[in-house]
Amino acid sequence: MRLDKYLKNSRLIKRRTVAKEACEKGLVKLNDKVAKPADEVNIDDIISLKLGEREINVKVTDVSDVNSKKDAATLYERM
Repeated sequence: MRLDKYLKNSRLIKRRTVAKEACEKGLVKLNDKVAKPADEVNIDDIISLKLGEREINVKVTDVSDVNSKKDAATLYERM
C-alpha cells in the first residue's frame, strides 16, 4: 500500500493530500529514510512523523484497507 494512503487509512493524518504534502516536505520517515508518498508500506516497517513539535513513531502491524475509526488503530502500534 502507498505510504500516503496508509497514513490516511490509519488515521495518523486525516487527509491523503495532507499526508502527501507531509511526505514531500520531508516530515515522514519510513525505516529511517525520508519517505516519498508512493513508497510501499509493509508489515513491521517503522514510520516516523514530525507534526509540529511532536514526533510520532509507529510500527506497522497491518496494511489492509480499513474504513472504520475503531479498526484504524489496529493498523499500527505506537513505540
